[in-house]
Amino acid sequence: MSLGVPRQSDREQPDSRMANTALPAGSGTAASSFASSNGSAGHGSGYGYGYGYGTSTVGDSEISLVHYLQILYRRRYVVLSVFLAVLLSVALYTFTSVRLYESTVRILIERETPKVVSFQEVLEQSTLTDDYYETQYKILQGRGLARRALTSLHLWSHPQFNPPPAKGFSIRRIMGAPVALIKAPVEMVEGWFQPARPVEAPGAEETKAESGVVDQFLGNLGVSAVRYSRLVDITFRSPDPALTAKVANAVADEYVKQNLEFKFATTKEASDFLNQQLAEQRKQLEQSEQALQGYRERTDSVSLEERQNIVVQKLADLNAAVTKAKTDRIQKEAAHNQVKAVQANPNPNDSMPAILSNAFLQDQKTELAKLQRQQAQLAEKLGPRHPDMVNIGLAIHTAEAKIQSEIARLVQGMRNDYEAALSEERGLIAALDHQKTDAQALNRRGIEYGVLQRDATANKLMFESLMQRTKETGISGELKTGNIRVVDKAEVPGGPVSPNVFNNLLIGLFGGLVLAIGLAFGFEYVDDRLKNPDELKQQLGLPFLGMVPALFDKAITSPLIDGGVPRAFSENFRSIRTNVLLSSAQEGGRVLVITSTGPGEGKTVASTNLSVALAQAGQRVLLLDGDMRKPCVHEVFTFKVEPGLSNLLVGKATASEVISECHTAGLWVMPAGSRPPNP
Repeated sequence: MSLGVPRQSDREQPDSRMANTALPAGSGTAASSFASSNGSAGHGSGYGYGYGYGTSTVGDSEISLVHYLQILYRRRYVVLSVFLAVLLSVALYTFTSVRLYESTVRILIERETPKVVSFQEVLEQSTLTDDYYETQYKILQGRGLARRALTSLHLWSHPQFNPPPAKGFSIRRIMGAPVALIKAPVEMVEGWFQPARPVEAPGAEETKAESGVVDQFLGNLGVSAVRYSRLVDITFRSPDPALTAKVANAVADEYVKQNLEFKFATTKEASDFLNQQLAEQRKQLEQSEQALQGYRERTDSVSLEERQNIVVQKLADLNAAVTKAKTDRIQKEAAHNQVKAVQANPNPNDSMPAILSNAFLQDQKTELAKLQRQQAQLAEKLGPRHPDMVNIGLAIHTAEAKIQSEIARLVQGMRNDYEAALSEERGLIAALDHQKTDAQALNRRGIEYGVLQRDATANKLMFESLMQRTKETGISGELKTGNIRVVDKAEVPGGPVSPNVFNNLLIGLFGGLVLAIGLAFGFEYVDDRLKNPDELKQQLGLPFLGMVPALFDKAITSPLIDGGVPRAFSENFRSIRTNVLLSSAQEGGRVLVITSTGPGEGKTVASTNLSVALAQAGQRVLLLDGDMRKPCVHEVFTFKVEPGLSNLLVGKATASEVISECHTAGLWVMPAGSRPPNP
């Protein structure tokens, strides 16, 4: 509410400036505040009984710890209620939930099987496979291993995995309902930051009941790798501590057995396959060797390789001989042609090798040259008919005849040599062609022989390799060593791991405190009511005149300050009266308007008590009840409601008839009058 002194313009139009804000009572300790303005004054006090807070407040520029403490104090019931609700819910859940025990077995998973034998096994783990361990983790969390463990321990009908249906009244179920409501959103938020665990689909061989048991089993089973090592921890949770150790050890043992069985099955399958292939390869080897032997017998190819070598060698020798004979024939043919050309020349060229190498021709040519010199000497002295000249002529003719005869004999000899070389060349060429024909025929037989021999050799090598691998596989299948072994067996736990009483209570304590404080400040943030004088001055721009505590004492029959109200209540109204008089003296105002934003906010209490306080100060006061909807002033002073203001306004009564003097000296009251049809 607000209280002010109107200006002159406001006196001329008193009904147009009555929009001052009223402060509603709130939070159980509401108090009335008064503020003055140039236009109007209002009041907003609840007509209750009790006392409210004082005027110690801070503005937006001075927000401090005290301000936050005041907010928490105003919202103390919300804070305490939420805090206790959360803490009690967590405590009830902690102390009533089933105690869970956990056992852990640690296993070592090597990438390679220990090398007992030097040869390679059928199932080998490569050191380069990065997904090997991920595969093993999925196998450990698989439904197949879970079924093996359940079967080995005979747990298909265990009460933990087949809980009986809930019947009748259960305190734990009732107390766990609110905790479940709190736990569900927390688990949902945690799921946002954790990768979803893939759930393996139930097998076709599982019944609905078995599928539920396996799901319960896997829900309590955990597999975690030890970082920077090849160790893996298998944990199991259960309300039965002895069962946790049994199940954890059973899962590890079944995993080791399953691994060995898998290797044995793989080795057996490989061994069966190798035996089958070995039998087939043996048949193929026998067939290929029989075909090779039959071909040898048909073609007499017992020493085909040696014959091929001999034929090839002969072919090379004949080829060389033909080349040599051809070269010799060409040389002799050239020499024969040269000598034949010289035969027609009476003066043969001495530069020819055949002539130079013939001693008889050289002697005759020397003798002929000598005779020709003598003839030339005698011809200078003697005539052509001289006997000496005739004799020497005959001698020269005889020498020339001898030379021609020798050249003819030489030409004939070289011709004979040429014809012999030509004949030899032709013979060698014929022999070479015949040898080539034999070689081609032998090669044609060698091609088929080579095909059969290679087939037999390949089948023999394959058979020997399969035989060796079959023996190795049989030996490796008998080995009972694996790459997985148990390092630490699971032991019966000494205490439960869930629920953690200390952690849960600590989380409930801090969580409830944070939630309660958050709700308190949230309610304070969305609450837009005026809660202190500073907010009143800031929002309305009105100077503060005072504050009156609310009344909550039902024993008080009259709210007037001259009645049985508390002393603090009366003193606050007297302080407001003083502030109003000072404000009126400064601004020259004599008319006060008291209004609020709605009914029941304390206009009547404020106006009647302020009027009494002003009258007690010696002022002449007229109190007009302008509330045409729910008038209450006449009830406070025990007057009749009419005639009053409404009767005066419509002219049905005079001023003297509607104004009544109150028991307080100097105070007159004008009731509201009869209620008009349209206030």
